[in-house]
Amino acid sequence: MSRSRVVIVGGGFAGYQAARVLSRKIRGVAEVVLINPNDYFLYLPLLPEVAAGALEPRRVSVSLAGTLPKVRLVLGEVGGVDLRARKVTYTDPEGRGKELRYDRLVLSVGGVNKLLPIPGVAEHAHGFRGMPEALYLRDHMSRQIALAATSHDAEERAARCTFVVVGAGYTGTEVAAHGKLFTDSLARQHKGVPQPRWMLLDIAPRVLPELDQRLSRAADKVLRKRGVEVRTETSVKEATPDGVLLDDGTFVGTRCLVWCVGVRPDPLVEGLGLPTEKGRLVVDEYLAVPGHPEVLACGDAAAVPDLTRPGELTAMTAQHAARQGRTAAHNIAASYGYGRRQAYKHHDLGFAVDLGGVKAAANPLRVPLSGVAANAVTRGHHLAALPGNRVRVLADWALNAVLPRQAVQLGLVREWSVPLDTASPETARIPGANED
Repeated sequence: MSRSRVVIVGGGFAGYQAARVLSRKIRGVAEVVLINPNDYFLYLPLLPEVAAGALEPRRVSVSLAGTLPKVRLVLGEVGGVDLRARKVTYTDPEGRGKELRYDRLVLSVGGVNKLLPIPGVAEHAHGFRGMPEALYLRDHMSRQIALAATSHDAEERAARCTFVVVGAGYTGTEVAAHGKLFTDSLARQHKGVPQPRWMLLDIAPRVLPELDQRLSRAADKVLRKRGVEVRTETSVKEATPDGVLLDDGTFVGTRCLVWCVGVRPDPLVEGLGLPTEKGRLVVDEYLAVPGHPEVLACGDAAAVPDLTRPGELTAMTAQHAARQGRTAAHNIAASYGYGRRQAYKHHDLGFAVDLGGVKAAANPLRVPLSGVAANAVTRGHHLAALPGNRVRVLADWALNAVLPRQAVQLGLVREWSVPLDTASPETARIPGANED
C-alpha cells in the first residue's frame, strides 16, 4: 500500500507553518506535499521596503525547499478540488494539467486584491499583494520621476510626480510612508522635478482604523510631517489614464494609483461548492470543514470562529494565519494518533507598522509605542517572524542607513503582468491531467 499523503495548498503564512510542523510531527508516517505557484515563502510585511528600494527582493523570499527539507514541493496553480475522489487538480509552470491525490488536505490559499465596483479601477490601479507588484511599483515610481524630468509640460510633470494610495490600513500606510521617502530621494537626483506628492485616501475617519487611536494619531503625525496628504472619509469615484476623480468632486492628475483596500479569499474557495461566510470557507473551531473531516482550512481563506470574541471571525492577518497553520498541523497529526486536537484560540499580541526611516507605530502586548522605540520593536518582530534570511535583512538595513538607495529600473515586470483583478480559476477537471 502507498504511504498516506497530506497535501497543503498554498505556501503563505498558514501553509508554510502547517508544512513545517507536519514535517516534524508525522515524519515517516505520511508524505507532506506543498503545492505553491512559487518556490519561495513571501514575507509580506516587508514588501513595502522592497518597493521603496530599502530591501532586495530575495531578502523577503525564503526558499521553501531550503527551509522545508522534509516536505515535497510541487510547483503549480491549483484550479480545483474533487472532494469525493480526494484529488487536487493543478497546472504546473509549463501549463500542463495534473492531479494529486490526498488523504488529508489543508487549504491555505490566502487572499487576493479586494475589488470595489468603481469605474476604471480594475483597468488603471495596481494592487500590492505579491513580489511582481512590488517590483513593478518600484520601477514605475522611478520611471515617473525620470519622465517628469524630461517633460516640458508643467501639468504633466505634476501628474507624474503625484502618487495616490487608496486604503489607509497597514499596507497602504506603509506603502505611502516608504514611497514618499523613496520618491523624494529620486527627485533629488533629477533637475527640474517638483516635490513628489503623495496622497493617502480612506473612507474611515482615521488612518489605521484597526489600531487604537493613540497609535493612529502617531502614524498620522509622521505621515503629515513627511509631506503625505492624508484624506480620511474620502474615496475614489472614478479612475482614468490621467488621474482619479474623488468623491468630493476633486480631480487629481496622477499616473500611479495603488490599491490597498484589503483582501478577499482566493477565487478557488468559490469553486469548492462548500458553505462560505463573507466569502471565506466555513470551518469549526478545529479548522475542519463540516462534512469533510479530512479537509482543514486556515488563513485568509477560512472563516475561523474567534473564540476570544464569540460570534465573530478571526481577522485576515498574518498573525492569525501563521498560528492557524500550526493548529491545523497539530490537528492533522492528531488524526494520525500524535497528540490531541486543539481548538484555535489566540489573543492578539499587538501590531507593528513600519513607517520608514526610524519611524514606526507599535503596541506590543497592548503597550503603545512610537518613534525609535517602536521601530526597534517592529524590526525585532520581523526578524523573529522571518523563517530565514535574517542576517541578509540586517545587512540591507545597515547598508541602507549609511548608503543612498539604488534606484535603477530593472524592467523585469511589465504592467500587463500585474493586473488588479484576479480571474476565477478553472474548477473543472483539467483535460489530459495525469495523477502524480
